[in-house]
Amino acid sequence: MTAGGRPAEPEVIWSRPQRAGRGPRPAHSRDSIAAEAVRIADAEGIEAVSMRRVAAGIGAGTMSLYNYVPRKEDLYELMVDTVSGEYELTPPTGDWRADQLALARQTRALMHRHPWLPRLLSPVYGFGPNALRYLEYSLACLVPLDAPDAEKLELVAAVNGTVATYVAGELALAERARALPWSEAEEQGVRSAWLGSRLATGEYPRLAAALAGGGPVPGAGLDMAAVFDRSVSRLLGAWGT
Repeated sequence: MTAGGRPAEPEVIWSRPQRAGRGPRPAHSRDSIAAEAVRIADAEGIEAVSMRRVAAGIGAGTMSLYNYVPRKEDLYELMVDTVSGEYELTPPTGDWRADQLALARQTRALMHRHPWLPRLLSPVYGFGPNALRYLEYSLACLVPLDAPDAEKLELVAAVNGTVATYVAGELALAERARALPWSEAEEQGVRSAWLGSRLATGEYPRLAAALAGGGPVPGAGLDMAAVFDRSVSRLLGAWGT
């Protein structure tokens, strides 16, 4: 162990005691540390999360925080696992596609509550206690699917990747709308008019036909929840057929 409680060799945060070293009972907990980090990230973005800010938020010294969380990467892992505990894992219904769609909806809502989450989703931060419970539950929902267990894990990863990509686009659109000096409707009106003028040239007949048939135009008043459901359902439909 190096100075400040940092590990000298690779280790998993979950294998460490709640606080390194001897002495009185710990004044803080991983739960309180993670909750403060999540609060900061929700309010100000992941860039605002630092050991100093978190320590100040819980009333601890920055160096003493390293006794609980040796690295910033460990703090990120605690954050991901904390919000992973927000899933409502109800008993599987026996319809694995319906269960996976329900989980995908929960993941989308989770990412909107915590917009920094898509940036931290990776195998590095995905194996805390709450994340493991989520994965075990996901596989329980997939029991009716006739496929090897390894492929079932691939399906879970594919769904989560789709959700993360979809939400990243939603968040980017929302962020852009907030930065506009005019209303989003005015912006979309100008863009739609320009697109219409391009389609009217006849140079893009397939695109014109697709949009005329209800194809998605981002930001054009779409029912994004319905588009999301269709996107995930198409992915699920490719499995087990």
